Amino acid sequence: MVAVSLWLAHVAGAHAQDGVTKTSIAIGQSAALTGPAAPLALAFTGGAKLYLDRVNATGGVGGRKLELVSLDDAGNPANTAANTKKLLDQGVLLLFGFYGSPQVTAAYPSIKDSDVVMFAPMAAADEFRGTLYPNMYHLRPGYSEEAAAITRHAETLGARKLAILHAKDSESLAALESAERTMTSLGANLLIKVAIESVDKAVAVKPESVLLIGDTKAAATATRELRKQGFRGPIYGFSNTGESLLAEQLGPAGAGVVVARIVPKSDNAKLPVVRELQADATAANAGKPNVYMLEGYLAARVLVEALRRIPGKDATPNRARLRKALDGMDDLNLGGFRIHFAEDRVGSRLVELGLIDSQGRVRE
Repeated sequence: MVAVSLWLAHVAGAHAQDGVTKTSIAIGQSAALTGPAAPLALAFTGGAKLYLDRVNATGGVGGRKLELVSLDDAGNPANTAANTKKLLDQGVLLLFGFYGSPQVTAAYPSIKDSDVVMFAPMAAADEFRGTLYPNMYHLRPGYSEEAAAITRHAETLGARKLAILHAKDSESLAALESAERTMTSLGANLLIKVAIESVDKAVAVKPESVLLIGDTKAAATATRELRKQGFRGPIYGFSNTGESLLAEQLGPAGAGVVVARIVPKSDNAKLPVVRELQADATAANAGKPNVYMLEGYLAARVLVEALRRIPGKDATPNRARLRKALDGMDDLNLGGFRIHFAEDRVGSRLVELGLIDSQGRVRE
């Protein structure tokens, strides 16, 4: 926090316009850097910093270094709202990588009816992709698209009888609403929806598949209990359940769990962008990449590409120019991951399913 405070004071003293000085561009983030959601948010932030460091090492964008100003909200929406106001008051070009649908909801009034872009939030509530949020740009599709992919997979297994176990936090309830609406419309027979702790109630109705909606820890506990009580069918999770993190917690006990992801596999070295992330993570001693680190890395890469596309003699970024540059992105290939923002504020519709195998590894 000391470093952040010093940096904000520097920006204010330099009379930054939209968070941009002659030597720097400020990118504002509020995320759960502590608390239950920290493993996902920290991985995303770490991936973004890896790519920004790569760009800064070669001179930044137009001679300006990219500074990610990250404030911890601990997953509390009230903190997110306060952090957002602080970032905007001190001067940032955009808001980036906010974590959680309730947190995004709390932050958005501060930028409504403005040119400030909220870019690549880790928030999958479907409503954010509608017309009420015109300055929100997403890398990830909404929960309804994840739910559709899971429903189609279950159907191929002949598993139409569904139980949903869900946590009671606002993020999980947003996911639940999308799941119930989408999955039943596609033919799933929803037998029961109960709290994620009520495994016995779900097993009692004899479902053919189970969807878990909650964080990694809750999903791991529910999975073990489902197997203990004799359920042998497929168990599904949304992307915020934590694919690789869940596999690490469960090990072989995770066999048969299928988790949605919205970026490629983080160990798919066939893709140039994955190889670049792996190399940067190794050089920075940042640990083994996971899908959330890859999501942050890709988000930063798309943002840098937009900044580089800003036209003009001096190409000085501002909020309106950044938004225009994003709107002009059409079928951009980032080393095997494609982005398309032209006439659509959802840059990717990719949803893949990863299966945890009997060795506790994630495979296609």
